[in-house]
Amino acid sequence: MAGQFRSYVWDPLLILSQIVLMQTVYYGSLGLWLALVDGLVRSSPSLDQMFDAEILGFSTPPGRLSTMSFVLNALTCALGLLYFIRRGKQCLDFTVTVHFFHLLGCWFYSSRFPSALTWWLVQAVCIALMAVIGEYLCMRSELKEIPLNSAPKSNV
Repeated sequence: MAGQFRSYVWDPLLILSQIVLMQTVYYGSLGLWLALVDGLVRSSPSLDQMFDAEILGFSTPPGRLSTMSFVLNALTCALGLLYFIRRGKQCLDFTVTVHFFHLLGCWFYSSRFPSALTWWLVQAVCIALMAVIGEYLCMRSELKEIPLNSAPKSNV
């Protein structure tokens, strides 16, 4: 497959590195959004906001603020897909992987499988936003024109 534009080579170390990087982006930006929102309403930050499925919801002010942070985090992570993954067709894969590991983290943290319907709805919306916006941004980047003559013009 030599000579093919952006040919794909199986590189497990690259894929594992990208997964770790996207998890770092996910939790780092989620922590920043939660800290920002908590600072605005003068609430104390907690890991429960990140990992407890019962916190997310629409009926209480802390639940609405956490939900807003998760949605904003999906938008931030879409930028992470653009800068670190750079392939439109891999955006859904990495998005689902990030949220699968978040599911495992929530399960481990609270010692029970997340059963709240609002948690699942928020995660589904965040997966859709992150994947669609990330894929859109990556596709825009992939479809940019490739300059063919990069050498300066000379008068002959």
